[in-house]
Amino acid sequence: MPHKRLHLRKERIDRQRAARKKAAKPGAMKDVTKRAEVLHTFLHHELQAAELMAWALLAFPETPRELREGLVRIALDEIRHMRMYAEAMARLGRRPGDFEVRDWFWERVPTTSSIVQFVAIMGLGVESANLEHAVTWAERFRAAGDEESARMQERVGLEEIAHVRFGVRWFEHYEGALEFGAWCRALPAPLTPLLMRGKTLQREARARAGQPEAFLDELEAWQPAPLGS
Repeated sequence: MPHKRLHLRKERIDRQRAARKKAAKPGAMKDVTKRAEVLHTFLHHELQAAELMAWALLAFPETPRELREGLVRIALDEIRHMRMYAEAMARLGRRPGDFEVRDWFWERVPTTSSIVQFVAIMGLGVESANLEHAVTWAERFRAAGDEESARMQERVGLEEIAHVRFGVRWFEHYEGALEFGAWCRALPAPLTPLLMRGKTLQREARARAGQPEAFLDELEAWQPAPLGS
């Protein structure tokens, strides 16, 4: 139990750090450098996602050809998104490498031992959460007067729906159905739904990606157990 509590505490710290970084002070996003830094973070997320799709291709060679072809298509989408973010940074006078990054995805995703765990954490986890994050950041860019970046975020969010649908399809292929409990069990420790959703669930987008209503109800209601329990 102490080991489990340590994992949960670390996950909460991760979320708190991310929240502090995302919760820019009023007016901060009007600063060009701050917007460029945010875009740089997103570019690095896309880079890690593309790399991890290639990693899964090699890590799980026994998977169906159609699944592996899907991994390649998604990797190419992520690379295209990287170019979009790089172009947006250039518009603001900055370039990739100008800011520090953190390899959060690489630190966690390769702990998966099966393709089910991989699609649980990627398609049904971080990419699903991007459906929420894209809306949030589009609003922030727009409020800062950066309409071009706002529209780019909206486009990325729309294109993430297909990536999430890929995760749903292959989770159901192996597990029979997308049930909340089965998904939680497939997440490699110490990960939980805590980091796999945004503040306000984008239920319509998630439903378009194939996530059942019952799954969304449980995801929206889920809360971590108290650390002392």
